[in-house]
Amino acid sequence: MAVNKRGTVGVVGLGIMGGAFAENLVAAGWRVVGYDIDASRRRALAKQGVEIAENAEEVTRQAAVIILSLPKPSALAATAASIAKAKSPRRVVIEASTFKLADKIGAEAVLREAGHVLLDCPVSGTGFQAKVKDLVVYASGPSAEIKKLRPLFADFTRLVEDLGPFGNGSRMKYIANLLVAIHNVASAEALVLGMKAGLPPEVVYEQVKVGAGNSRVFELRAPMMVAGNYDQPTMKVSVWQKDIDVIDSFARELGAPTPLFSATLPIYAAAMSAGYAMQDTASTCAVLEAMAGIKRGKAKTRRRKGSS
Repeated sequence: MAVNKRGTVGVVGLGIMGGAFAENLVAAGWRVVGYDIDASRRRALAKQGVEIAENAEEVTRQAAVIILSLPKPSALAATAASIAKAKSPRRVVIEASTFKLADKIGAEAVLREAGHVLLDCPVSGTGFQAKVKDLVVYASGPSAEIKKLRPLFADFTRLVEDLGPFGNGSRMKYIANLLVAIHNVASAEALVLGMKAGLPPEVVYEQVKVGAGNSRVFELRAPMMVAGNYDQPTMKVSVWQKDIDVIDSFARELGAPTPLFSATLPIYAAAMSAGYAMQDTASTCAVLEAMAGIKRGKAKTRRRKGSS
């Protein structure tokens, strides 16, 4: 276990993203106290030096700063209630997930009533980027608290942007994720067009990467598309479905047109129904390949039975 040089931080939610946060913080010298409802994740992170708590209340008792990386709004509500129930001294809670603003505002009210501070800090990046600290934090809430936490953020991300009042972080994340949704499907569309034209997918990848059509999303997801293997997800289709529902709701409430984003929704829905729910969102390429009638010999793509 790493020597505790920096202090103690709590992490509730040790999935793809939260687990990467915790591992990087341990490596940087923090004492990390974590909790996840999934026993396999608790065991995996314990092996990486994370001290596993019995529940979120215990995390709250031990850590003055707590990072939340949770899969759904009900988990946020339950965790906020647990933190409040612990009756600990003032805690600063970093909410790093992507949820509707109403859900975060509800959690903020619960924690404020208990004497704590909630920061709205969704992160931009994939699970792979999280492992190598290549994440951007869209922070919002009290600026003084964000400033104090910059040394902590620096140990698991590459950039922190203070976007002002609580909620602006989420608003910015919705915009960033809208582009991710489009770029991911666009990457798949380009590769499938290339394959349909008789070009090997690896050639399409290499040539797009050095040209004007490249994007960060293409660089991250196209290698999986080229391999036709989505079994090591950096963002599961099932989790992404939650994120795109949030973006769709946000845009509709504002009356903002999103024609390109809207065009991606049936493709992600098809990935869910075709059995790719627990696999990476790059599996949109497999969906488009099927639509194009492309069969790549012994396909490496493996759909999981019952995953939809």
